Parts: sequence; structure tokens; C-alpha cells
Amino acid sequence: MSQQTEEKKQVGGQTLPPNDVGRPQRPLRRWLGLAIALIAAAALLVSGILSRVKARTTLKAETAQVALTAVSVVSPKQTAPAQEIILPGNVQPYITSPIYARTNGYLKKWYFDIGAHVKQGELLAVIETPEVDQQLQQARSNLATAQANLELAVITKTRYQGLLKSNAVSQQDVDNTVGTYNANKAIVEADQAAVDQYAALVSFEKVYAPFDGVITARNTDIGDLINSGSNSSAKTDLFHIAQPGTLRVYVNVPEEYSRGTKVGMTADLALAEFPGRRFRGKLVRTADAINMATRTLLIEIDVDNPAGTLLTGSYAEVHLAVPTQASTLLLPVNTLLFRSEGLQVGLVRDGKAVLSAVTPGHDFGNQIEIVSGLKPDDQVIINPPDSIVTGQQVQIVQATLPGDIK
Repeated sequence: MSQQTEEKKQVGGQTLPPNDVGRPQRPLRRWLGLAIALIAAAALLVSGILSRVKARTTLKAETAQVALTAVSVVSPKQTAPAQEIILPGNVQPYITSPIYARTNGYLKKWYFDIGAHVKQGELLAVIETPEVDQQLQQARSNLATAQANLELAVITKTRYQGLLKSNAVSQQDVDNTVGTYNANKAIVEADQAAVDQYAALVSFEKVYAPFDGVITARNTDIGDLINSGSNSSAKTDLFHIAQPGTLRVYVNVPEEYSRGTKVGMTADLALAEFPGRRFRGKLVRTADAINMATRTLLIEIDVDNPAGTLLTGSYAEVHLAVPTQASTLLLPVNTLLFRSEGLQVGLVRDGKAVLSAVTPGHDFGNQIEIVSGLKPDDQVIINPPDSIVTGQQVQIVQATLPGDIK
């Protein structure tokens, strides 16, 4: 009894067995631990789900960003109101002429060689023409004979007209003397013309400079046989003379610039022998017609050359500032797309690519003129990929301003 009594304990005034002590506290602790474990597991699960969702969203955004085509764009450049064109020109003297002989003979003497500056009327050469001299002498003799016969006819006519008043001669005799007088008068006039003709031929023995200029060629020498330039025989110009004080520069302007090429415009000449130097000229006349073979307009530019700095026959680059008819745009050539639909450029509008057909103008090498199909505020794609299509999403990574185009 004492042992059992010792094993019993008092709880709330009641005696309980030893195994039943603390039984109400154990289920509560168990449920509390289970709840904590569930909460922790739920927190871990939610945290993992959120991190996965965030990573997936980030990946999707990055993938979409990488999927966009990266492009560089440039804005068109407005052309200047006047466009400079460079054309080849032929420099010629204001006046140039070959000097031919007008009589036959042999060259007796020449007085000027190439490079000589001569004045108008200066003697260049003398031709020896013995045949013409003899013909002139014969013509003068014939004239003297005709004049003697005419004088006799005058005397006879006067005498017979006086005798007619006294009826000493018949009217028939008077008429004969008058007819003889008229015939001899005509012979004198014909012989005088022959004398003048041969005198002119003799005067051609001396060759004179027709204007102030420079001798650019001498094609004869003493003793050469000279043929008249008026006959069908082979003829050779004795000299070439040019007037280089003012030069004419002839230029063929392409048809597309013809409307802007007007008389009174100024032009600059550049020559290889004068690097870095320009010579100013003035457009004085145009052909006012397009050459059907070359489709060009021939123009003449006059350049003052008082010191003879420029040499005739030179090749020159003529710089002309031709006013443009309408303002156009310039683009780099690496913006063009050559496709079966025609020439196109890629534009960026609202983040999407738009292919636009354009009409080209003049090609300047690294740039090209666009006549139509483009606006000044358009953003044009540089080096567009061949696969680009209208509506494709693009991303601008670099933009070039109009002033940055070189």
C-alpha cells in the first residue's frame, strides 16, 4: 500500500497515475510544430514560384529585345540651291587662222618663226612669182594698145561728127566711127580689169598678218613651191596665227543641266599645270540646241589672258555652279536597296521598318541625289539587311544627323 501510495500524485486534488502526467500538452506542441513546418514550406514554395516567374519575365523581355533587328539611321541632307559640276573644256584662242598663199610661186623669204608676236599688217613672208609678173606686164601692154586705139577712135568720131554738119560725110560713116569708139572703150575697160587682176595677184606675193597674234606654226621654208589656196592642187598653210589675249573655252554641258546654264554665269578653270589656282571666266553664249549625238549643250566661256599665262589648246576642268530647279535630298549610297521592285530605301517609322521606292538623280560617288520618294525628316536605315521587310520591328542603335554626312 505504501508503494502504490508513493506512486500516486495529486493533481487538482485528484490522484492520477504516473503515466498520465503531461498528456494534454503533447498534442498541442505537435500541431504547433506541424503548422510552423507547413508555413515554412509554403513560404519556400511561394518564393521559388515568384523567382521563377520573375526570371521567366526577364528572359522573355531580353529575348524579345535581342530578337529586334538593330539598325543605324541617317537623315537626308538637303542639297544646295546651286550645284557645282565639273566638266572638261577645250581652251582655244579667241581668233585663230591658217595663212595660205593666194598666188603661185616660190617662197623667197620669211620673217617670223613660231612664238613670234606680230602686229596686224606686218610682213610675214615674200613669194617670188615671175610668171605672174610677166602676165601683169603683158596686161599693161595690152591696156596701152587699147588706150591708143581708143584715143584714135575719139579723134575719128569727133572729126566725122563735125563733117556731118556740113554734109561732107554720110550718117553711116558717123555711126561707124561711134561704134568703133564704143568698142575700143570696152576693150580698154577689159584690159584695165586684167591689169587690176594681175596687180592683185602680184600684191599677194607679200603675206601680211591679218591681226595681232602669235605665230603658232610655220609650215614652209625658203625655196618651197607655193600653190594658191584657190586652186585644186595640194595646198599648205604657210603659217598659223592665233590671238591669245582672250581665250574661248568650249564645254559640252549634259542635257539635265542645260536649263540652269545661262549666259552671264561665271565659271572657274582649273589646269594641271597650275595646281591650286583658278582662272575666272564668263559664259558668253550657248548653242541654244541640244546635240542629238551627245545629248549635250555646247557653251562658250571667255577668259581674259592678257599676259599669255594660259596656252591655247590646253585641257581645263571647268567648274560651273548651276542653279538647281528644285530642292532635292542627298543620301549615302549604302542606304540603297536594289530589288526586283526597283530602287528602295528602308525607313524607320514608329519602331517598324518601311520600304519606300525612290527615284535617283545624280550620282556623286559616295552620295546620291534622291528626286522623289523621300522626306527631309525621314530616318533612313544605313546598310539595311537583305531580309528586311515592311512592318518588321527594328531597334535604332545609332542615328546620324544631316550635318554629319561627309
